[in-house]
Amino acid sequence: MSAQPPPPAPASVAGDGQPPLQELPEAAPSGIRSGWAALRPLVLRLHFYAGLLVAPFLLVAATTGFLYACSYQAEKIVYADQLGVPVGRSELPVSEQVAAARKEHPEGSVSAVRPSPEDGATTRVLLSGVPGVDPDHTLAVFVNPYTGEVRGALEQYGSTGALPLRTWIDELHRDLHLGEPGRLYSELAASWLWVITGGGLVLWFGRRSAQRKLRGTTGRRRALTLHGTVGVWAAAGLFFVSATGLTWSTYAGETISDLREQLGQSTPSVTATAAGGEHAEHQAGSGTGEHGVGLDAVLKAARSEGLSNPVEIVPPADASSAYVVKQIQRSWPEKQDSVAVDPATGEVTDVLRFADYPVLAKLTRWGIDAHTGVLFGLVNQMLLAALAVGLITLIVYGYRMWWQRGRGSAFGRPVPRGAWQHVPAYVLVPLVACLAVLGYFVPLLGIPLVGFLAVDIVLGEIAYRRGRRTYA
Repeated sequence: MSAQPPPPAPASVAGDGQPPLQELPEAAPSGIRSGWAALRPLVLRLHFYAGLLVAPFLLVAATTGFLYACSYQAEKIVYADQLGVPVGRSELPVSEQVAAARKEHPEGSVSAVRPSPEDGATTRVLLSGVPGVDPDHTLAVFVNPYTGEVRGALEQYGSTGALPLRTWIDELHRDLHLGEPGRLYSELAASWLWVITGGGLVLWFGRRSAQRKLRGTTGRRRALTLHGTVGVWAAAGLFFVSATGLTWSTYAGETISDLREQLGQSTPSVTATAAGGEHAEHQAGSGTGEHGVGLDAVLKAARSEGLSNPVEIVPPADASSAYVVKQIQRSWPEKQDSVAVDPATGEVTDVLRFADYPVLAKLTRWGIDAHTGVLFGLVNQMLLAALAVGLITLIVYGYRMWWQRGRGSAFGRPVPRGAWQHVPAYVLVPLVACLAVLGYFVPLLGIPLVGFLAVDIVLGEIAYRRGRRTYA
């Protein structure tokens, strides 16, 4: 009598550390499971497909994020002539430095002045409305504070004073130089990064400790162990960049801002109204930014309130406005105090201390500054660069496991569907409700998830009609 062939083995799933085997034909679910046995296939399928589909966006975000983390130090080298000068004996009055800048660059108007923040650093005179300069940018004129020599002029962007190199990389990371539509890519990546990271952690710690060991493993299991190990070490950082990235995204960021406003946690601003109101006389100085008592008296008044370097002086916006002097140090400890100074009298009319900011406003400020690499300076930038390399490594090993999973049968064989049918209702219903709420507040998480489910259901029905649908 001929030997009977052995029964087919169940299909392997991503994360089990076993070589891929042939899938079974369609079979009815074996019944409701409980605990981790019920959730694991569902988490596995979500992690598998989310990682597979969102990974290209994450790869771009990680690569450009790495470049941005390096751009701060590159900027110091590329623009060394504009940023630094030999230390002199004494600095000229700020008004004379501004006058020197306006003599060389009379175009536009003075929107702000950043006096030399330290010995050997230039003063920046920021001009807005300059022909040929992006309306969202300013032209920064660099002045030697000791001699009044103009060292050059470059476009500047943002509160951190990004110059052309860092601005270009920043825009590449933020929107791929596609403007507002391009920001959707980075928001999509940030919206899904924490989901993928959380799913990976659950799968990793749900495996037996023996399966998490790297030594002595080969092939797909080795790739899986390396992928999981890097993911565990990088998880905290990935959660952080995901959360902070969403705070100033297009859709989720707007929701977060609205929520902060409703809670009374918005970022406050100093009241920039002159004491004399509409009747104050500014005696504007031909586009030099000088009004009333002038820049030097205004800076002296700000110093008397304890505003140390670095600071930015913003001229009055109109006849009823005051000067605003604000600290612009984003590194730890942060200096974010600001004052309003009456241009007619030189008296301080309002003071806003960073210590008085609402809690969420402070956390948002710290989170954004850490995300952009300025909060802890070079150490912050090195950690972000390492995190970007870690994420790139995770993506590479993730795709390698996908390829290894299908080897011998079909390229990148997917995880079988139907896992949700094994999850008890008391677990599934709250889970769906939570996802619905999250999808509402984070649209680029919710909309793609609904789209994926719709496509998956259609494909499942097609497979069912052909008698080939399988369950996890």
